[in-house]
Amino acid sequence: QLVDSGDHSVRPGGSLRLSCTTSESILAFAHMAWYRQNSGDERELVAMMTRDGSETYADSVKGRFTISADLMKKTIDLEMNSLKAEDTAVYYCNVQHRATQREYWGQGTQVTVSP
Repeated sequence: QLVDSGDHSVRPGGSLRLSCTTSESILAFAHMAWYRQNSGDERELVAMMTRDGSETYADSVKGRFTISADLMKKTIDLEMNSLKAEDTAVYYCNVQHRATQREYWGQGTQVTVSP
């Protein structure tokens, strides 16, 4: 089970930290990721971290967003800096279980970037 943090609103240029809490140890996952989606658009990958520690970012967020995971807290976090209006979307936490290969999604959290 994945539980995303609540909805957020921030001004352009601001920062936010999204957090997703898992019911299992993050060591159980083959990958951990954040996606985002706007109404009418396809869900797009924002950032992904694999179990070996490699990270992948969408070109639009490189240098501004950082994905991380906390083993003790069992959270998957997304640090977002220099936010732009085009970052406005519903953000979803995603994991793939190593043993079952099943993917799980958080319920989504609205991020709104506006003056």
